[in-house]
Amino acid sequence: QVQLVESGGGLVQPGGSLRLSCAASGSFFSIYAMGWYRQAPGKQRELVAIIVSGGSTNYADSVKGRSTISRDNAKDTVYLQMNSLSPEDTAVYYCNVIGQVSRHQGRTVYWGQGTQVTVSS
Repeated sequence: QVQLVESGGGLVQPGGSLRLSCAASGSFFSIYAMGWYRQAPGKQRELVAIIVSGGSTNYADSVKGRSTISRDNAKDTVYLQMNSLSPEDTAVYYCNVIGQVSRHQGRTVYWGQGTQVTVSS
């Protein structure tokens, strides 16, 4: 059974940086995409960044230019480096993986439990 384990959240001062990590425990037959979403209080969950198997990336406009998503295929791990953080970045950040656990199964969406990021002085 696959689980996604996130780490790296916490309290950060405005203008600071953080790096989120998400490691998949268990094994995937193949991974199509890995990404990060976030949900602020009273708002819908939104895409932050995604990286697909070929290496292409996509970012929300709100984080473009100050964030980098990367993945370690050997470790089934995805990272999100965020810089120049502001209070508007405060949210619960969720890891997302779209993959197959066997050649006989279709793609399934997996979610992490979420990690809180709070940007405040």
